[in-house]
Amino acid sequence: MTPRKGIHRRGFLSTTGAAGAALAASSYPHPAIGKILGANEKLNFAILGAGGRMQAHIGVLLDMKKEGQAVDILGVNDVWDGNDQVGRGLYPSAKKCGLNPDDKASVTKDYRRLLDRNDIHAVVVATPDHWHAKQCIDALEAGKHVYCEKPMTHTIDEARRVAETVERTGKIFTVGVQSTADPRWKMAHELITSGKIGKVMQGQTSYYRNSNMGQWRYYPLTEDMNPTTVDWKMFLGTEFGLAPDQPFDRARYAQWRCYWDFGGGMYTDLFVHQLTHLIQAMGVRFPRRVVGAGGLYLEYDGRDVPDVATVVADYDEGCQIIISATMCNDVQLGEIIRGHTGTILFGGNPNDGFRVVPQRIEGRPAPPGANRGEGGEVVKPDQPRDDTRALWDHFIQCIRSDNPETLCPARLGYAAIATVNMGVDSYRFGKALYFDQATGQVSQADSGWAARWEERSKLRGLPNHVMGWRVDPREGSTLTPPDYQKLEGPWINGIDPAKKA
Repeated sequence: MTPRKGIHRRGFLSTTGAAGAALAASSYPHPAIGKILGANEKLNFAILGAGGRMQAHIGVLLDMKKEGQAVDILGVNDVWDGNDQVGRGLYPSAKKCGLNPDDKASVTKDYRRLLDRNDIHAVVVATPDHWHAKQCIDALEAGKHVYCEKPMTHTIDEARRVAETVERTGKIFTVGVQSTADPRWKMAHELITSGKIGKVMQGQTSYYRNSNMGQWRYYPLTEDMNPTTVDWKMFLGTEFGLAPDQPFDRARYAQWRCYWDFGGGMYTDLFVHQLTHLIQAMGVRFPRRVVGAGGLYLEYDGRDVPDVATVVADYDEGCQIIISATMCNDVQLGEIIRGHTGTILFGGNPNDGFRVVPQRIEGRPAPPGANRGEGGEVVKPDQPRDDTRALWDHFIQCIRSDNPETLCPARLGYAAIATVNMGVDSYRFGKALYFDQATGQVSQADSGWAARWEERSKLRGLPNHVMGWRVDPREGSTLTPPDYQKLEGPWINGIDPAKKA
């Protein structure tokens, strides 16, 4: 398979060992900095990457502090001096956090200074995607808990290494996928594993939106973004193998999601949002086979990433997920999980809940469009007032109780980035791809996938089920052949198989 260009892509098809074995073998506690914090002891954070999304996290932490919670922000890092009018960057964010911009131990363009401080217990990582893995691993190794914005990493191999480091260090880690605070996904999973919709066949989700200026071009460029105010060398991370060296460019700095060197366009910015909660609901994690399609069909503005994309992921559990988007039309495909005996349809707004619609299974299939998914049982769980705040509340509870099961733990983040990144590589290099979750390796797909299911059919096997399935494996998962099907079978030596004793 053709390797990706750029030194930050090395290791795409190679790993340093079996991920499954490493995760099992390396689970030992990391010597914590000081004692485990109690409920009333102050939990101090450092901010890594003071861009647009980070401003929401700073706001949450400052709100908690105002409420009297034992949290504080002791350090801010960013590679850009910042701009008060834009409202982000190093110095404006430091002032927002109540820090002295002249305090180089607390306000710095080199995040490693903050990791060296024993009075900082946790970090928030919201830098460009290509920095996530290094900063998360460095922080975990330094004994810090980590809140990492989605996507967890830039590459699959990086995600594996982050997951291994979380296991090895024993620190608390979460990925900031806001929708994982929505209780609908876990409730849907409970219904699925109890056999409510029978054998799970397919899930679909989408993230359609539109913009006349082009996606991510709405991040403003300012004249004071220049090589004197931006540490371009640190932004690129070339010396760490994160991105290839290249001339300074305001667009590549401020609108980095448009370029493969730093992000993955809608695959990593948008698909991760939708896929993470969908695989939670369905009860799958790592795909076995992935195909990506799409292209740049309208947004011809110098970007790398497509404006139309679809990823199809097939799973060993015997089901499929479709993720689709365009950046040039905002009519949604909808979120649906289809089973043999029922369908779950999620409302466009979390407060709409979801409906469980039974299938009417007859001898013959209905024509297309006959079933519009109407009616059914409506489920409307209470929603958090603010999903980002709900993620933070749970994350801090997990830190104080030493509970690794955050709303989006590292293994879930790994599964999501593995799927979307295989979609990226399938699109870019024109190959269907296999994933081996035992080793974390990606390879080119062959005819084995189709042959495996055809063999299952010939053997009249039982279907596989999603994780957590807790009813009879035949429940809603087998066919009722018509009597005339007894007439099938090969005629050997001219003998009708139906006349055999």
